[in-house]
Order: sequence, then C-alpha cells, then structure tokens
Amino acid sequence: MNTTFTIRELMRPVEQFPRISGRSFFHEAMLALQKADEAFQSGNARQRILLVEDEAGRIIGKVTPMDVVRGLEPKYDRVENFSDDIRYGVPQVVQSMKEELRHWQEPLDDLCRKAAEVQVATFMNKPEPNQTVNIDEKMDNILHTFVTSRRNSLFVAENNAIVGLLRFSDLYAAICKVVQSCGLKTPAA
Repeated sequence: MNTTFTIRELMRPVEQFPRISGRSFFHEAMLALQKADEAFQSGNARQRILLVEDEAGRIIGKVTPMDVVRGLEPKYDRVENFSDDIRYGVPQVVQSMKEELRHWQEPLDDLCRKAAEVQVATFMNKPEPNQTVNIDEKMDNILHTFVTSRRNSLFVAENNAIVGLLRFSDLYAAICKVVQSCGLKTPAA
C-alpha cells in the first residue's frame, strides 16, 4: 500500500461544497446550513460545510453551525485574543473577560433582529494564515497545523486562491489505512 499521500489527493475541492454569498444574512446562513445538512444526511451531498464567496465567486471563508452561533454574539471575536492566556490557566483573565464582555447575558432576546441584520461576512471563518495551507505543502507540516490549531478543516490555497478544504477526518482516515496496512496483530487478552 502507498504510505504517502498529498494534500492534493486528500482535499475536497471547492466545487463539492454548497456556497453562500458573504452579503447574505444570518437567517439565510442558518437555512443554507440546514439544507446542506439534510442533503448530506440523505446521501445527496458530499459536504455540509458552507463556503462563503464574494461577488466574483472567489471563496473568502466558510460557515459552520458554530460560526453561526458565534455570530449571535460578536464579542466572541475578542475572546480569541485571550486564548493563549486561557490555555495556560490565567484565571484573572478569564474572570475579567466574563465581567467585561458579559457573553450571552441576553443572547436570544434580540435573535430576530440579529437574524435579519447580521451579514455572513461578519461571522464567517476566514482563511487566516494559521488555518490555510498551500496545496503542495508537506504533510508533516499539515499534521502539525491540525494539532496546534485544533481545527476540523483547513483551507487549501493554490496561486493565492482557495481551491479546497482539507478535513481532519479525511487525513485521519488516510493515517488509519496506513497503520492497518502494517499487518500489526492485537495481543491476545
């Protein structure tokens, strides 16, 4: 069995994903995600991540259910600035964030207004450097990126354009196939 694989082989091309305009509104993203999930669950679609495109049809981001929920509370964008401090257990930062930002104090009271006014471009997941890989990048770098970023998928770029997504589930499946091909035996209990 081939024990090497490339991003080009494992990625899912953008053509396989449903899309939405960055100018669409919150409620349209929710409906599009619901439709994509239903199509995926019924076997009529290969993906349920929603790609976001600009007016020219270029991919400028993606939207998942978590992004939609984050879109309800824009202050969550400020939390990412503190993620390293939280990870390393700085309790005063966590406490001050709770008090200063007051996340979800009244999260659903204004849901209908937000659903009609908030545009997808404001809460979509953008192809930042820590979640974008070049299509010809080495796989060991990709493994490192997945582990350190804790993302479920990475944007794949070629010639400064997003051409696909590399899902962790696809990478993990490829790793499992390589290990299974080793012919290792499970010790008897």
